[in-house]
Amino acid sequence: MLDSPVYLVVLIAWRLLDTLVVEKLKKLHSNLQHFSLKEVSSPPTTFVKSRGGVMPKSVTRNSKEDVVSMTGFLGTEGSNVDVDLLVLMTHIQSACKHIAAVLASPTELQASLLDSSFSYAAERDAPKPLDIIANNIMKAALRSSGKVAAIASEEEDAAIWFGEGPFVVVFDPLDGSRNIDASIPTGTIFGIYRKVPEADQLPLPEKATVNVMQRGERLVAAGYALYSSATVMCISVGSGLYGFTLDHSIGEFVYSHHDIRIPERGQIYSVNDARYFDWPSGLQRYIDNIRQGKSQTRKKYSARYICSLVADLHRTILYGGLAMNPRSHLRLVYEANPLSYLVEQGGGKGTDGKRRILEINPIKLHQRLPLFLGSMADIAELVSYGDVQQLENPGYEV
Repeated sequence: MLDSPVYLVVLIAWRLLDTLVVEKLKKLHSNLQHFSLKEVSSPPTTFVKSRGGVMPKSVTRNSKEDVVSMTGFLGTEGSNVDVDLLVLMTHIQSACKHIAAVLASPTELQASLLDSSFSYAAERDAPKPLDIIANNIMKAALRSSGKVAAIASEEEDAAIWFGEGPFVVVFDPLDGSRNIDASIPTGTIFGIYRKVPEADQLPLPEKATVNVMQRGERLVAAGYALYSSATVMCISVGSGLYGFTLDHSIGEFVYSHHDIRIPERGQIYSVNDARYFDWPSGLQRYIDNIRQGKSQTRKKYSARYICSLVADLHRTILYGGLAMNPRSHLRLVYEANPLSYLVEQGGGKGTDGKRRILEINPIKLHQRLPLFLGSMADIAELVSYGDVQQLENPGYEV
């Protein structure tokens, strides 16, 4: 895919902008080094009551002076965000802006690729045209940053070695792409690691693989972009969970959700209920109890399910509760690890039903596993039922 016309055009465009972007970021980072995170001049986040608990409400902007861009915000994080990470994060958010623009008017781009055939390994889902476009946009942005040594993507059969940058990036360029035709929310997921110096002497393919197959607890940053009625990015660099909304009037992601904390308990669960009769008894009992108000809270839970992981998780982060897929379907490396990192940064928990996600050692690049994400107390109660993993997959068509 590295020599495809779409990829080459995107890469050339990125390189034309690179010199100016890097110089401006270095100057910005230098100017902001003496500020602390608490000195960011943004209005305080307000909170509103919801059925699932307390959720952060988007910050209301009173004037142009109140705007804090994501780049400006990251520049206030001090030594935790150096220039290299700042440059990389800026390229990633630019890629997400590009993907958001493509998704807003996809017809022409989809038509250009409808006759193309894509080869893919059995462990991966069949790619759609916009998966390939989003993947090329992300790859071009990461290569252009000059800060990435290796990448792993859902749309690539193997890890790819870029060069001698300090970071490794794993990503799902377009989560939920099967929903594109119905205009249902989709997303981009990414995680950032430091390069593994112990692998430097290995041949390139092995070196790339070792670097991307790190445990999630070694992540230094992660995030997701949600493409919906608004384009929102939630990110963490290891010091909490923060949200930014794309302001089309200025072309920037602006600080909109301050220090997001997932409610200890929610009252919403998100799962494909149609699979109920394929679930193990422990999961069936748990769902029965929260539906009927027989769980620890004695409250009846509601079901909300979009079948788009980023969208279902975003709601769970704001309202509390659980988002889950009990069968071995979601990928550890570039879905479960980054999202579990974000959930933990927000005070929640990520598990496969038995183990903490971030402590699992990857065995294969496209390794699949069950995934349960959400409020700390809700996840703890779920796991207490014991038998919650769906081990058999009958082979679902949709």
